[in-house]
Amino acid sequence: MKFAGVKLDEPRIMGVINVSPESFYKGSVRNDEERLIETAVRMVEEGASFIDIGAKSTAPYLETQIPVEEEIRRAVWAIKAIRDHIDVPISIDTTSARVAEEALKAGADIINDVTGFKGDPGMAEVAKEYGAPAILCAHGEVRNLSDPVHTVMDFLQESLVIAEKHGIEDITIDPAIGFLRPEWPPWYEWDSKVIANLEALKIFGRPILIGVSRKSFIGAITGRKDPAERLPGSLSATAVAVLKGAHIVRTHDVKETLDAVKVAAFIRRFSP
Repeated sequence: MKFAGVKLDEPRIMGVINVSPESFYKGSVRNDEERLIETAVRMVEEGASFIDIGAKSTAPYLETQIPVEEEIRRAVWAIKAIRDHIDVPISIDTTSARVAEEALKAGADIINDVTGFKGDPGMAEVAKEYGAPAILCAHGEVRNLSDPVHTVMDFLQESLVIAEKHGIEDITIDPAIGFLRPEWPPWYEWDSKVIANLEALKIFGRPILIGVSRKSFIGAITGRKDPAERLPGSLSATAVAVLKGAHIVRTHDVKETLDAVKVAAFIRRFSP
């Protein structure tokens, strides 16, 4: 199995760098070119197989609206800054087709769309036109509150249909931990059920990407309100996700996460 030319014979790491000051975890934000390049290079040296650039926060519980021109400016600046310094695929985390297109022109390789091609109708067209691999998140109005796993599967199936219609085949699926927030059950239970049953997504025959790094469900379970204090909880959730079949782990903390992934993947080899 491969994604964006990267072999997934073992779980891989996607390092997250944000150039959006409004992002929920301030420790991930880089607005200085030197620090940005240094961070990207270090992440690759520590074992990241992908780098994900976010130019606008997509956290569903934050006020994150910025003009699309500002998102484009940030994204293009960041991608151009790091492109010649790293030799791994770069993904652009955006819900805007315009931003995705400008990012691809600037040197990005992958579109990471948390709306799963359902937000901006032009997104799938851009992916098709540029031959860009895509990360598709589970996205939609939560209808069946009692069944998080099948709700996620239904949303992913809808996104895969859109991708298929556009002839986009190089796809990774993402169950959107932290994004689907029904009033009941509590979001931290919802997210935990999805992670505990992650192997159900294998039915799609696609690589599974998971992002749990420092997210609010970790804070809710551990009582850690500050995302800066959520690394141990994140590593625990990462290990479970890998045991349950995750192929790519998206994280702010490459070095630590890679160790957790290696141990979980090694133990997984001996599971029945």
